[in-house]
Amino acid sequence: MPSSITPRELQEALRAESPLALIDVREQGEYNATHIPGSSSLPRRLLEFRFARLVPCPDVQVVLCDDDGQRGTLAARTLERFGYSHVSVLDGGINRWASEGLRTEWGMNVPSKAFGERVEAEYHVPSIEAVELHRRMENGDDVLVLDTRTPEEYADFCVPGGRSLPGGELAYRIDELLRKERDPLVVVNCAGRTRSIIGARILQRMGVRNVVSLKNGTAGWTLAGLDLERGADRLDYPEPSPQTRSDAEAFAVRLIQEDGVRRLSIDALQSLLVESSECMYLVDVRSRSEYVREHIPGFAWFPGGQAVQRSDDVVAIRSALVVFCCDRLVRGAVTASWFRQMGYPRVAVVDGGVRAWADRGLAVASGEGENEPFGLAEAEACAKRISPDDLHARMSAGASRPTVLFVDTSRQFAHGHVPGSIWLSRSWLELHVGRLVPDLTNPVIITDIDGGGAALAASSLAEIGYTDVSVLAGGIRAWRSDGLPLELGLSGVMQPPDDVVLSGPERSAAESIEYLRWETALGPHQLG
Repeated sequence: MPSSITPRELQEALRAESPLALIDVREQGEYNATHIPGSSSLPRRLLEFRFARLVPCPDVQVVLCDDDGQRGTLAARTLERFGYSHVSVLDGGINRWASEGLRTEWGMNVPSKAFGERVEAEYHVPSIEAVELHRRMENGDDVLVLDTRTPEEYADFCVPGGRSLPGGELAYRIDELLRKERDPLVVVNCAGRTRSIIGARILQRMGVRNVVSLKNGTAGWTLAGLDLERGADRLDYPEPSPQTRSDAEAFAVRLIQEDGVRRLSIDALQSLLVESSECMYLVDVRSRSEYVREHIPGFAWFPGGQAVQRSDDVVAIRSALVVFCCDRLVRGAVTASWFRQMGYPRVAVVDGGVRAWADRGLAVASGEGENEPFGLAEAEACAKRISPDDLHARMSAGASRPTVLFVDTSRQFAHGHVPGSIWLSRSWLELHVGRLVPDLTNPVIITDIDGGGAALAASSLAEIGYTDVSVLAGGIRAWRSDGLPLELGLSGVMQPPDDVVLSGPERSAAESIEYLRWETALGPHQLG
């Protein structure tokens, strides 16, 4: 049985700033509504896939919290099974924490968003209103709109005419981009505020002329009644010339010195990797394609501009050493600088990056570099599978139909599921499955997007005594590719789901206004 920790004991541990990972295992929609400051969000259904990366030290103190302790206890058992030796569950969950008058907050990635608001206020980062930007674009003024979000977000929707340049790439590539322009107004945008502000600030710090952030990003653009562009493909990044690279590296050296970033030699990195037992985060901040082509073994991929936007998704143990890496120096140094400014005490950059590592004749890795999910291979080996065609036939058989459960998010369920299936997130599967399938001998078929989470869910049901559990082979992707009928929407879901967080165009105008008010208010709060 996992140990427990009281709210007051947890409060003292957080104040002491001892090595600690506080992980909220509720769904993100629940976390967004209210959570304990300093906690990282990782829904229970994703533990096997992401926990090793978020908490890379099996012997660190881990505290799990949820609403009332039930999911935390289930999650703790999973982590103990996979070698985490100091796991506790918050007694009574966040419900008890709040009932004892302890502070909570709401929103996702609050530390990063508060940082963005603080930077805007402290450094007077200029901004431009959507209506004014639109007027200038209509007048034919020289305007360069740089979208600092991920390429996937950009392709979904963007400010018309904007080009993709993720935030971690700005300092590395901006001079090359400006060589082709006529002293334009440089407008940095994201979906809301943080990445716009941080991107504009890094260019401001480089001395780039005429830089502004788009106030409230694409949300502000749509609130102004302006249309977004869909499916944009301006995704090519300018390759820095030798002079551009030299200038950017000089800027990176200045950041390292001014912001207190440790410059880690290849020898020092080797020593850490081979001899040190300390807790470390190793993060490669380049583009996905660069990372897949080659990277230093042990480094995980998280692009720099997104790392600053989602710092608590990257690092759960603030006292740990955080090491950033890129091809040489610039992108790693910029990301490291941001983390130092956010208050992370031990931040380093690999001097010379992947190129220096490879030039020493050291082996590089290729591919995605993801950790093998805890227990997935064993679960898949034991899972009984059913093909999409066979499941379709069984669902058409009338009274003998099995109970079909979909165990991913409500958003994924609404985008398409096997007709007649029931949404039950794997995060609370064991807590509610008995209500839906009271007879342990009844046939149950587990579905999800791709089959991975379904295999783990089937293993959990087998552990609590269900005897006839199958997994849809290949998940809904296989079902869809076979051309079988899909049911759309939240069919059978009787209460509004609270597992997902709406973003971008998913929000209504009123929801966008409320969100932007909340985010803007983080600045004065932090400065006070």
